[in-house]
Amino acid sequence: MPVSTVNISFNTEFLAQLDKIARNEARTRSELIREATRMYIERKNEWQKIFETGSQIGKTLEIIQEDVINEIKSHRKTNQKTK
Repeated sequence: MPVSTVNISFNTEFLAQLDKIARNEARTRSELIREATRMYIERKNEWQKIFETGSQIGKTLEIIQEDVINEIKSHRKTNQKTK
């Protein structure tokens, strides 16, 4: 896989924290940043799938976002009464 070099600017305090974590995990800065980026992309992709699935279910059930919000509010209100 081809590799590209990217320059990133961090404030001094953030860079010190990054270096400390890298040192504690016996990694380089680059390895740590690559892993963090991979994790971020994976999480974004998973949330995107969740939202797409929710949209599909909403269309199938013919409900809109406002219906979901109202149901959540109703559920919370009911739970507060039982406590």
